[in-house]
Formats: sequence, structure tokens, C-alpha cells
Amino acid sequence: MSDVGKLLVIAAGGTGGHMFPAQALAEAMLDRGWQVKLTTDARGARYVGGFPDAVEIEVIDSATFARGGIIAKLAVPFRILSGVMSAALKFRRSKPAIVVGFGGYPSIPAMAAAWCLKLPRIIHEQNGVLGRVNQIFATRVDAIACGTWPTDLPNGVSGHDIGNPVRSSVLDRAGAGYIGPGDYPMEMLVIGGSQGATILSDVVPPAVAALPHAIITHLRVSHQAREEDLERVETYYADHGVKADVQTFFTDIPARMSEAQLVVSRSGASSVADISVIGRPSVLIPYAAATADHQTANARGLAEAGAAVVIQEQDLEVEPLTEVFCTVLGDAAKATAMANSALSVGKPDATERLVALVETVSSKDV
Repeated sequence: MSDVGKLLVIAAGGTGGHMFPAQALAEAMLDRGWQVKLTTDARGARYVGGFPDAVEIEVIDSATFARGGIIAKLAVPFRILSGVMSAALKFRRSKPAIVVGFGGYPSIPAMAAAWCLKLPRIIHEQNGVLGRVNQIFATRVDAIACGTWPTDLPNGVSGHDIGNPVRSSVLDRAGAGYIGPGDYPMEMLVIGGSQGATILSDVVPPAVAALPHAIITHLRVSHQAREEDLERVETYYADHGVKADVQTFFTDIPARMSEAQLVVSRSGASSVADISVIGRPSVLIPYAAATADHQTANARGLAEAGAAVVIQEQDLEVEPLTEVFCTVLGDAAKATAMANSALSVGKPDATERLVALVETVSSKDV
């Protein structure tokens, strides 16, 4: 049977970490003549602007035990059951060839309905540790695609070393030539994941301000900050003579990253994938509250390759961070070596690997 016209349903939760690889798969499958539908929640809908217009977007009313009061928590099972029944009815009409879940509680209805109807199904786990929802479905899918290798999986369950698909805007910058730091305009990109990070807004600006004048003179910082931190971060940089562009969300991160001499970031799976595919030196600060410390696992590949300096959140202080910045921005040879090392662990073909798995599973040839 030809794949042309087949329907792929993508189920993804409400953070960039789930949505960006979902977008990459959607783009690739549309290019192959598939129809693509995305189911997400209101939070995830904030990230659909980059999805191709041909992707049908369905915003679902999702539920989680992690939020709300006792009444809201008691209603969660009923809301989920309602979502599963609704998804099952829609699947009976639309007959998707496969359902691919990228994690997050909004993916539960579609994945559960696919399981009940015995439709081909895959989960893609971005991190080195399965998220809560993917843990539920790990033994109930035809295949698990792993973004970080190795991934900690249940006993008896095997995964496919796929890598984390990156958006076409990142692939367009894959391996972009790196210009080592020097006596000319330089860029630093500071990103705290799709939600921003207050601790980076607390520590990074003073660490930058403490850099030697010879570096600050040539440096411009692109800093992603939470709404509540925006004004104080802007003011701090301005008061200390640091050129900075501070926003709550950058829509052009691939372009800014390709121009950066140094990236300071959380080690979310999508950020790590972008850094390795574009190839940039980085300082990674894993999110301390991440489930099973999965952000430390995400950072391991870049750290072991010598491409990144990893600083745990509890150890993030101004003076040591300034020293790290000086080490990278003050040594063009070292920075260039880090950039090349980042490229060595990147998987720019991750989308193609995932596409191949989707096509195989949808044909029931697993």
C-alpha cells in the first residue's frame, strides 16, 4: 500500500521539549505525502506557530494530577476517560495509519485510544529517562524511539537509538561555520528552556558583568527570561554596560545560536539536540527538579565529548561562572575545539531515522 495520503496522528504535551521534535516529524511526513494531525493542549498550542499550515491542529482539554485543588484532582480520571473515548471515536472515522506520542499528559487520550483500537503506535522519548506518561505506554507500544542514548527502559523493553529530531530551521543551520571568540563582535545566547529559568536570570547577568572589559566591549547577550524577570534583567545589563537583547521567548533561536560564540542553557533534550546539530560550545545547567535528574543525563554526551561545561544548579555561582565564560571566550582555539566536539555527537539525521521507524511500524513490519 502506498504511504501517500496515510494519516499520522501526533500526540504531544505542552512544552517545547515535546513540541519541537513533533514539529520536525510533521514536516518530514508531509514531505512524503502523508496527512498529519497534531493533538495537544492549550500550553502546547503556543508552539504550533512553526508547524506547517497543512497540519491539522486539535487542542484538547487535558488533565493532570499535578495541578489544581482536590476537586480538580478528583475530576482528572473522568476527564481523561472522556478524552480517550472522544479520541477513539475520531480514530474510528479517520483511521490513522499510526499514532506517535512525544510525551506529556495531553498525549494520554490519543495513545490510550490507539492502544484500545490496536492501532500501530510509537512513543518518542527525548530524555535519557522516560517521562511519566511514556512510562505508562512503554510496554504498550510497537516501538520506542530514544532521543538520548542510552535511555533507561523497563526490563525486557528495547529501544531504537534515533536521536532527537530538530526543526527544519535548525537543520538549515546544521554545522554552520563557527567563528572563535576574538576582538570583534561576539554573541552569547542564554536560554532557560521554553519556560525560561529564573536562576539563570539571577546568576548569568552578574557573571557576564564581571568579565574583563576587553570581552564585554565586543559582547552582545541574547537572554531569554521569564516575564517576571524581564525588566530587572534588562536593567542590570544596561546599568553594567552590557549590550543585551532580553525577551521572554525567541522565535529565531536557531539563527541566534548559529551566530553565538557561547550558549548558556538548561540541558533539556531539544536544547541539547540543537546545540549539537549546529555545533556550539555550551555551559549547561541541568534543571534540578527534573524527573529522575534526566537533564543531567541529557548533558552527558556533550560533556564527555568536551563540548560543554556542566554546572549543577546548586553549584551555580557568579564567580565560578565568570571564570568559565573567560575560559571559553578568552581562548579561540579551545572554543573552536568545543564547537567541533559538539558536532561530533550531533544526530542531524534523527528525523530521517524516526521517519523510517514510523513507516516500518505503520506497515506492521516490526
